[in-house]
Amino acid sequence: MAQTMDLEAITEAISGMGVDEKALISTLGNSHKDHRRLFRKASKSYFVEDEERAFEKCHDQFVKHLKLEFSRFNNAVVMWSMHPWERDARLVKKALKKGDESYNLIVEVSCTRSSEDLLGARKAYHSLFDQSMEEDIASHIHGSHRKLLVGLVSAYRYEGTKVKEDSAKSDAKILAEALASSGEEAMEKDEVIRILSTRSKLHLQHLHKHFNQIKGSDLLGGVSESSLLNDALLCLLKPSVYFSKVLNASLNKDADKGTKKWLTRVLVTRADHGEMKEIAEEYNQLYGETLAQTIQEKIKGNYRDFLLTLLSKSN
Repeated sequence: MAQTMDLEAITEAISGMGVDEKALISTLGNSHKDHRRLFRKASKSYFVEDEERAFEKCHDQFVKHLKLEFSRFNNAVVMWSMHPWERDARLVKKALKKGDESYNLIVEVSCTRSSEDLLGARKAYHSLFDQSMEEDIASHIHGSHRKLLVGLVSAYRYEGTKVKEDSAKSDAKILAEALASSGEEAMEKDEVIRILSTRSKLHLQHLHKHFNQIKGSDLLGGVSESSLLNDALLCLLKPSVYFSKVLNASLNKDADKGTKKWLTRVLVTRADHGEMKEIAEEYNQLYGETLAQTIQEKIKGNYRDFLLTLLSKSN
């Protein structure tokens, strides 16, 4: 019976996101070689019997899985240790290497950082990669995405409290007309790029109000869910909603390994700027449970404890 319980403990410790290091030390570390052989024979998803050579062979996918799960804590610590500017510069570079499906990360960095931090990320990009962030994006990305992304990363927005209401209303009318086209076409319109890449976030909040009055529908619901334009609007207008959705996707048990990495990124980058309290409140409102509770239930070991420590910084 004790052996069966030990086997279950080991399997539980290495399943899911993160690794329960304490359980592995107490159970696997103290196990006898015959006990480990029993574990290998019982774990068909991890090991395959080589009957000809009489030993249990580890699946390559299991090795990859363990390396990834052990690395989550290390990656989180490394990211947290970096200067925020370098961290963002490296995130943009990684997004360019991965291609279309990661371009939303460039939008995230461009639209949720302060003007000084975005400028700092561009400086770090110069230092790390010997070229400008704008130059690299323009050379890697083609089509309708290029103008929008270059415009967004080039921004240095006014962060004061003054808004010209007539300008906000005028911009709202321009967007209302532009969004009558498809999201792809709208992204190529110079006036759309101008508004999204130069206007202050407070101005855009007022524009949002006017747009909704003009159209009788929400600006954030007027663009395709998968569009980069929609991501930009959400990041600029309601970043806590954007990050809550990213976190929810990353915590889904069926998420792929790339999506699961988003959890580290959001906690590390937003805890640095004291935004996690607002994000956690939004998450609770959207999904009916606290972010801390979800992390406690779904994440394991040192990785979980580190994420909860970052989350608590904003409380």
